[in-house]
Amino acid sequence: MNERLLQFIWQFQHFNTRSLILSSGESLQIIHPGTWNHHQGPDFSSARIKIGDTLWAGNIEIHVLASDWYKHAHDGDPNYQNIILHVVWQEDEMIRDVSGHIIPTLVLTGKIPGVLMDRYAQMMDTVRQVPCHHFLPGASELIWYAWKERLMIERLERKSAGIIKQLQQTGNHWDEVFWQQLSSGFGSKTNAAFFEQIAKTLSFTILQRHRNMPIELEALLLGQAQLLQKKRTDAYHQTLSKTYQHLKRKYQLMSPVGQPAFLRMRPASFPTIRLSQLAMLLHYRENLFDMVRNTESIDNLIQIFHVKASQYWNQHYRFDEPASLSLKWIGRQMTVHLLINSVIPMVFSYGLERNLQPYKDKAIQWLYALEAEQNRITRYWQSAGIHNRCALDSQSLIELNTQYCVNKRCLDCAIGNRLLRQ
Repeated sequence: MNERLLQFIWQFQHFNTRSLILSSGESLQIIHPGTWNHHQGPDFSSARIKIGDTLWAGNIEIHVLASDWYKHAHDGDPNYQNIILHVVWQEDEMIRDVSGHIIPTLVLTGKIPGVLMDRYAQMMDTVRQVPCHHFLPGASELIWYAWKERLMIERLERKSAGIIKQLQQTGNHWDEVFWQQLSSGFGSKTNAAFFEQIAKTLSFTILQRHRNMPIELEALLLGQAQLLQKKRTDAYHQTLSKTYQHLKRKYQLMSPVGQPAFLRMRPASFPTIRLSQLAMLLHYRENLFDMVRNTESIDNLIQIFHVKASQYWNQHYRFDEPASLSLKWIGRQMTVHLLINSVIPMVFSYGLERNLQPYKDKAIQWLYALEAEQNRITRYWQSAGIHNRCALDSQSLIELNTQYCVNKRCLDCAIGNRLLRQ
């Protein structure tokens, strides 16, 4: 038994509530269990109960052992002065409030259905990726629909917290934060952190000064990625290197520590290609964050990212290594990745920070319009019979897995909650 499970049981009254008797011998009738308090203070507020013939209104505290009251130092905390009932699994000690009065106590041992306890134990003891895997058919599509949308909002709000922190660090410079988020997205999973460091050492303000000179943009990005350090016979490399050295001195640029990874990566996703594509995107799309923020249709949003790497990369993936002709467009899969991981969180954050609901709504609608991601987590859910039809589905399932299932937060999950209550 644990305190969170007891809170769940009390919240939904999943115990035998008939003919309740307090440890003092008095009768108890629960009129309203109260509202669960997620913050500091008593577990439930605004509860209404009847002890004997007397009606009481106030707060309720839940503990596994009655003595936890003292262990948590509630006896000296004025926030716990208005406790009308102490609900415990075992009463190992008589409890008094701040004023020294004995607190009425209800012991739940023997009153909770065995099936609930057994199912919860199964969920907690399983080694499966999803604790409720065996019980999933019991959750309706309607519950899933509402829960997925709630999960998506939680995910966007969680990401927004980081974005708003970046906003504060940059002096409310939305374009600067978008540049950092976009750079991270272009790095994909392997190089995301390194690409973000490039962005943090190369301000958006500097890049804007060179927006009309694509070779200078490319030199700045490839140079900051430390991909221009080696001496090469390649004429284009020499031009970029010379340009970068001049700009590095001019702006007194400090390079990030390390280098981008190339291993176990498709050539089309090499850092050289991605950084060139990013440079061309900055060149061709002026006021990029304004552009994406004020776009409505998903098709127009996707079109913004229809950009290819500079001409040199048509026949190269790396410097000094000629390859067959292939135009290096930002592909559909990469575009969807950028929208899901960089653009949509930024637009949602903008709406959240500015209290502009239409931007938040638009971000959600874009997720409904984009195709679902396919990865290890989403494939697992699909094998369990859970739909993965659009990006909102895949993102919410990733959030569910990483924030709930891995941590076995079944009692906080709408699906786990419903399955335990069946």
